[in-house]
Amino acid sequence: MRHWRRDLHAHPETAFEEFRTSQIVAGLLQNMGLEVHRGLAKTGVVATLRRGPGPAIGLRADMDALDIEEVAGRPHGSVVPGKMHACGHDGHTAMLLGAASHLAQDPGLNGTVHFIFQPAEEHAGGGREMVRDGLFERFPCQAVFALHNAPNLPFGTLSTRTGPITSHSETFEIAVTGKGSHAAQPEAGVDAIVVAARLVGDLQTIVSRNIPAADSLVVSVTQFHAGASWNVLPDQVVLRGTCRALNSKTATQARQRILDLCQGLEVSYGCRTTVSFFAGYPACVNTPAETALAVQVAETVLGSDKVDAHCAPRSGSEDFAFLLEHCPGAYVLLGAARDGANPPLHNAAYDFHDDLLGIGAAYWVEMARRATRLNPG
Repeated sequence: MRHWRRDLHAHPETAFEEFRTSQIVAGLLQNMGLEVHRGLAKTGVVATLRRGPGPAIGLRADMDALDIEEVAGRPHGSVVPGKMHACGHDGHTAMLLGAASHLAQDPGLNGTVHFIFQPAEEHAGGGREMVRDGLFERFPCQAVFALHNAPNLPFGTLSTRTGPITSHSETFEIAVTGKGSHAAQPEAGVDAIVVAARLVGDLQTIVSRNIPAADSLVVSVTQFHAGASWNVLPDQVVLRGTCRALNSKTATQARQRILDLCQGLEVSYGCRTTVSFFAGYPACVNTPAETALAVQVAETVLGSDKVDAHCAPRSGSEDFAFLLEHCPGAYVLLGAARDGANPPLHNAAYDFHDDLLGIGAAYWVEMARRATRLNPG
């Protein structure tokens, strides 16, 4: 698994371009004697292990990398300029391959396991595309499971919860159009920068003054584009950002308040605003029975003292949510903190913790055994 992981790390591929990765994954799975199907969502791979009658489950790993320039110095560092595995999907893939190799030699397994290797988790919705391509019609599952490494949690622990564990996400763009003028004569125009600056602050009142304290919402402005000259007030400013919520009702409320605030500024300042929303990922909602099973499996593999079955939901988003919209299942976080320097996910210095490979594979093996009702002995 370490060899596989480091090879994938050195050759990162981003959304729907995981051609080398999927070829390697498919080849390894074929050598294990599994039924291998390629091409779902362009570069997705699904391998099936059948062991007679019994439930069918899906185990999913993501394969894609990110558009980040890796910090140099690792022997297995990225050889692709501007791309790296900064989220640990190389490790997720290696762990599931390890579990598949072990289970392929397990004669006592009863039922069917679909090993789902998904492209384009980062931003591009590969999970959604696999579902659209007929994932669950071609590979019916009674439950589906996924995990993600978490360098901000103690190594070898597992956290999950029933209900939403990651947030609904969407992005927005707001164009504020005023009237350009000379910077020395602002009274001759409508200053779009002043309006947009006001709007950045006003957007924060959505969270602090419109959403109950027991609920959860994040509104962040991440881009502010305006002007190209020292002495000219531009006629337009473009703001971009993101909203994160744990349920669609809160997301809808946030969307409406953004529109209301923009309309108010039009009246107050005499400007025009144009607001666009772009759908992201839905909340990742774990179902009760499958979450309970995930907890039982984790307690067996890690020990009950290493399992948090009631963790706080995360404000990040995860496209495993698209699979959970169509099939019961559970998403878990596997603690991967390092001693000393411990870069977070999506950081140029991040590297998957190889000592986690055996733990993750063992979790998948035990999950398959329990979920497909392995015969005693």
